[in-house]
Amino acid sequence: MVAVGRKYVFDFDSTLTRVEALDVLAEMTLGGRPNKEEIIKEIQKITNLGIDGDISFTESLERRIKLLKANKSDLTRLVSELKQKISKSIEANKEFFELFSNDIYVISCGFKEFIDPIVKEYNIPSERVFANTFKFDSDGNIIGFDETNVLSSHNGKIECLKQLDLEGEVQVIGDGYSDYVMREAGIAHKFFAYTENVHREKATNNADHVAPNLDEFLFVNDLPRKISYPKNRIKILLLENVHPAAFDNLSEDGFSVELIKSSLSEEELIQKIKGVHVLGIRSKTQVTQKVLDAANKLLVVGAFCIGTTQIDLDYCRARGVVVFNAPYSNTRSVVELAIGEIIMLMRSVFPRSTEIHNGQWNKTAANSREVRGKNLGIVGYGNIGKQLSVLAEAIGMRVYYYDINDQLAIGNAIKCNSLEDLLNVSDVVTLHIDDNKANRNFIGAREINQMKNGAILINLSRGFVVDIESLVGALKNGKLVGAAIDVYPEEPSGNGEFHTELQGLDNVILTPHVGGSTEEAQRNIADFVPHKIMDYINSGSTVDAVNFPNIRLPKQKNAHRFLHIHKNVPGIMAKINEVLAKYEMNISGQFLSTDNEVGYVITDLDKEYNKEVIKALKNVENTIKFRVLY
Repeated sequence: MVAVGRKYVFDFDSTLTRVEALDVLAEMTLGGRPNKEEIIKEIQKITNLGIDGDISFTESLERRIKLLKANKSDLTRLVSELKQKISKSIEANKEFFELFSNDIYVISCGFKEFIDPIVKEYNIPSERVFANTFKFDSDGNIIGFDETNVLSSHNGKIECLKQLDLEGEVQVIGDGYSDYVMREAGIAHKFFAYTENVHREKATNNADHVAPNLDEFLFVNDLPRKISYPKNRIKILLLENVHPAAFDNLSEDGFSVELIKSSLSEEELIQKIKGVHVLGIRSKTQVTQKVLDAANKLLVVGAFCIGTTQIDLDYCRARGVVVFNAPYSNTRSVVELAIGEIIMLMRSVFPRSTEIHNGQWNKTAANSREVRGKNLGIVGYGNIGKQLSVLAEAIGMRVYYYDINDQLAIGNAIKCNSLEDLLNVSDVVTLHIDDNKANRNFIGAREINQMKNGAILINLSRGFVVDIESLVGALKNGKLVGAAIDVYPEEPSGNGEFHTELQGLDNVILTPHVGGSTEEAQRNIADFVPHKIMDYINSGSTVDAVNFPNIRLPKQKNAHRFLHIHKNVPGIMAKINEVLAKYEMNISGQFLSTDNEVGYVITDLDKEYNKEVIKALKNVENTIKFRVLY
């Protein structure tokens, strides 16, 4: 419950706004000065010295105003700039300021001339704004400040708050020295260090509570807020050296993110997964039943790759854990490597390169062929297969394809009705099939024998789809004249010793599972997967989930959103709506999707509700997970 008579005292600069207003004013007024950057750096330095209490605030103010060279006419533009720089979570929780306007005060060492017009839009009247005021000369130039104002002096906020003599519990929310000294002086009961825009050690070390955003402050005080659970309390663990852009994307959205460069063993992950809401992995980390049983808060697994065999998808579904992957993000990278390897193998570039590295000059056309006019057989005509088909045609190859699913041809590609038909006709066979366990040894001795004599095999799909022993035999006896292998039946968890029977064979290109490992692909994945994770956490959307019913949701507008995951058994919807009716909930929208195992229902409600309804919905029989979004 909200404490009766509680008062909230907000700082302005770097709290209500993302910036220090005088720094912004300096950027505006120093535009034509040749030493603009030096002056701005000096102003910022003086600002920080004052905020941290290393110089008196009076000195900080005097020195900055002298450097500004600002005019009264600049303030209109400054206000316009500052309105665009309201702190993200402050802006999102405007309703709090409107509802609690009578209990909110702004005490700032900034200036009323620009603070009043900003906070007025948040229902905070001028009489509850305490700040400095400028002095102007006859031409409107800012020449100083009202030195009789208590806020112009060192520790002026203490004196200001003392004079206000507020009743009830007083909480101060700010980012600097001048804010926490109010609590130290005994005239405020709690100090919240606000770190959404700037993190100052002195402030956080002296705080009763660190608030990375206003959501955290409102959550701790059980006050109305935009979201039910602050994002900074949602822990995300990223493993296997996921691209740093993923860390940035998730951190900037407010989540607490930990980045670990290596994969973790099952035992290590079991210890680490406790308390984690989101797990991000690549291909090495195994998300097993034991790991999932230990994951007491897990909501989402993000696979920063295409494959998902390293994740127990069925058990994730049974536990209400949604899984996303990146099925399209590295398509181009894989295709370009395939094209490059086709050309390198057809021209016998690697044997010639090895020879010349060893000092031999073997200028010959033997075993060197153009790709133009040759037959390319694509096994697996999905996203990668189709794009490869287009590029291969563009360089003059004839394309054949085989897929167990009915796929329409792109360009002039010819569909084969059987794998054998494709193998019989192809000069180059390239594999782009999925990680279904049934595909183990998909290409073995029988299939290799069906290939043309002197053909080439490329595998950029899964290591277990090719019988390596049969491939080695075919390369040694001349049945195949070349191969390019990027994936292997067994791969190490990290850098180090690796052995395959293919090592040392002439005209075989070996790469360490780097088909999708380009800077562009990893960056694309680092954008795609985090946005899927954020869509689910922030709105409940499951579009592109690999193990869950897909629901695309509209944005919330002044509604509460209940997310209910349950076993797909008859009667659950009736029970959910029975509970909602009992508590007189008015449904503004409801969305349901199911698969064979689970159902996922989202309910938007347009009014305040009795919190008991949450317990009742959690207790509906066959509920797997329940979550509330405001």
